[in-house]
Amino acid sequence: MLLGLTQIKGIGYNFATAILDTLKINSNSNIGNLSDADVQGIEKLITDPKSSNFPTWFLNRQKDIETGKDLHLLTSDIPFTLRNDIERERVTASWRGYRHLSGLKVRGQRTRTSGRKGGAVGVAKGGLAAPAKKAAPAAPTAAAAAAPSGDAPAAAPAEEKKEAPAEKKE
Repeated sequence: MLLGLTQIKGIGYNFATAILDTLKINSNSNIGNLSDADVQGIEKLITDPKSSNFPTWFLNRQKDIETGKDLHLLTSDIPFTLRNDIERERVTASWRGYRHLSGLKVRGQRTRTSGRKGGAVGVAKGGLAAPAKKAAPAAPTAAAAAAPSGDAPAAAPAEEKKEAPAEKKE
């Protein structure tokens, strides 16, 4: 029951516990076993937590800038309101707006070593070289077959390489 309520965006563990304690519902019970009255009571508390005297610090949007009211946002209202707040900061050209525009930290954190985006700065460690273009296999010469290089292991004498068919010249 408790975990089922926390799956709703905007309801955390503490808020779900407070809802169940207010309605005196067992937190270990299953959601499917609730009566219709319990479900309606939960919905009422979720949509209007101030009606049952939850403290204002319990709400996730205190003193809304547009309305001045204490609200508790749920589901898709949370990212929508967040985008509106950031856009308002950008439009007013506040310091926070500039930081949001630049993609930097907004709340005064240090940026000397953290908060970096993108690739590594400095010398790149040795990686794989780009593969060279493959040319048509050439016929092995007698000198190359007699003296293999020290880098590659010598081919077994039983193996013979098939030669590519000669191209016709026009």
